[in-house]
Amino acid sequence: MRKRRIKRRERAYYHCMTRIVGREMLLGDDEKNHLRWLMRRVEAFTGVRVLTYALMTNHFHLLLEEPDRDTVVSDELMMERMRGLYSEEEMTEIQERWELWLSDGNQAAVDHDKLRYKQRMHDISEFMKSLKHRFSFWYNKKHNRKGTLWSERFKSVLVEGGDVLRTVAAYIEMNPVRAGLVDDPKM
Repeated sequence: MRKRRIKRRERAYYHCMTRIVGREMLLGDDEKNHLRWLMRRVEAFTGVRVLTYALMTNHFHLLLEEPDRDTVVSDELMMERMRGLYSEEEMTEIQERWELWLSDGNQAAVDHDKLRYKQRMHDISEFMKSLKHRFSFWYNKKHNRKGTLWSERFKSVLVEGGDVLRTVAAYIEMNPVRAGLVDDPKM
């Protein structure tokens, strides 16, 4: 049975980690570059900030800052964030769906759909779910592969601020050095 994730309402920091299924070494330079690019897009949508990260060949670590979960997101900000994650075609489809509902006099459906997008913001679980799902889809398509890519649900540890936060950041940044992948954590 999985443990319930500790979630706070106010700003919080989490060390998150996830592994490739079977601990296979599947993340090469192209994959890491795409994961990095996708991470920034999901960050723009969710409002969850990536403070530091380490992308390894079979797993990755992230230090995330989750904003106050009760932060109000206006429709304008929601649309701006959505454009950070969704393609022009997807945005057009979403807006056309809303226009159709409005032409049918169904404002409630539009409001409910907008609420669904807003509820995905400011939440590390949604951040990790979107990142892992979108990367898996891309990876499987690129490598003509099917099936699950990640071995399990991501792991997360709630991190207090201050010295503990700095220590966790250093641990994450030193991961590639300890693995012998680089000599300098800046690489």
